[in-house]
Amino acid sequence: MKPIITDKNWDSLQKYDWVSDMNSVPQSPVHHAEGDVAVHTQMVLHELVNLPEFAELPEDAKEIVWVATLMHDIEKRSTTRVDEDGHIVSPGHSKKGAQTAGSILYRDFTIPFEWRQQVIGLVRYHGLPLWGLEKRDPVKAVIQASLEVNTEWLYLLAKADALGRTCADTASLLERLEFFRELCMEQGCWGKPRYFASNLAKFSYFRKDNQSPDFTPFENTLSEVVMVSGIAGSGKDHYLAKNYPGLPVVSLDEMRRAQKVDRNDSKGNGRIIQAAMEQAKKYLRKGDAFAWNATNITAQMREQLIDQFAVYKPKITLVYVEVPYAKLLAQNKNREHPVPTIALERMIDKLEIPKVWEAHEVNYVAT
Repeated sequence: MKPIITDKNWDSLQKYDWVSDMNSVPQSPVHHAEGDVAVHTQMVLHELVNLPEFAELPEDAKEIVWVATLMHDIEKRSTTRVDEDGHIVSPGHSKKGAQTAGSILYRDFTIPFEWRQQVIGLVRYHGLPLWGLEKRDPVKAVIQASLEVNTEWLYLLAKADALGRTCADTASLLERLEFFRELCMEQGCWGKPRYFASNLAKFSYFRKDNQSPDFTPFENTLSEVVMVSGIAGSGKDHYLAKNYPGLPVVSLDEMRRAQKVDRNDSKGNGRIIQAAMEQAKKYLRKGDAFAWNATNITAQMREQLIDQFAVYKPKITLVYVEVPYAKLLAQNKNREHPVPTIALERMIDKLEIPKVWEAHEVNYVAT
């Protein structure tokens, strides 16, 4: 497989605005006395390629980790500020950076879906090996990350991140990394996803506090909900028709068209969602299977829906449908009811691809 970025010379990388934007973005002089984000990123990349563990990776893995390292602080440009105590901070830069990395790789690069998912996960969780022990539940945080990203690669990025800076607590940071590695090994998720005895065990673990990941709950699902997720025009209707023929579908788009509600009418959309949920609950109360067809592109929206569905104990199958960017634009243009391009682009920027722990079963249909 060809590299994601062929010319890795720093000057050549300046052609990307998301790289050139790193210049002059300030950092805390306590944690990053080396200088701005551009200086730090170059130092981290240098440390990464000189790690013996990095040299041992397969070529595909090297490319994924290198690109994620380049992007790991991509959204310090938009999140950096001076707090009330006069400290330079960048709250939320990892989460926002993961979304930005995903949209850039989707629009501007042709790479396997699995590679993009790993880059997104590495950017999202790059601080976890250093600060995970401060989480309310470090074990759950590590297990969750392992279902999204290779924790061994995450460790390498974090190690390079710790070494690629000028600070007084480097030894402490490296010690934290070893605790992270030991915790991953202890939980059976070093370089691999944490094992769960069943999909219900996995789903239940992430919805309940104080439950062991080794606990296997009694299988008591009563029906099935198939929830599709994807940018408008990606082929969700076609997927359902092909793979679930005859299954009743609660479609928000169809309900909008039937009631002549514009997609941007927030009040009208509120009525549509309420009516759709009432229809879904009728199926759930009777124990009938059905599909929920909407974009469902944010984790918050999916969580709200799944919370309401889960009360009725169905098996929830979440299916993410994706086509390449150019094909998406073409398919949308040729739809009977196309979505304005500007709205489509906003969806891409907001997109949070479903994670395997969000539902009982999560399938990816990415062509």
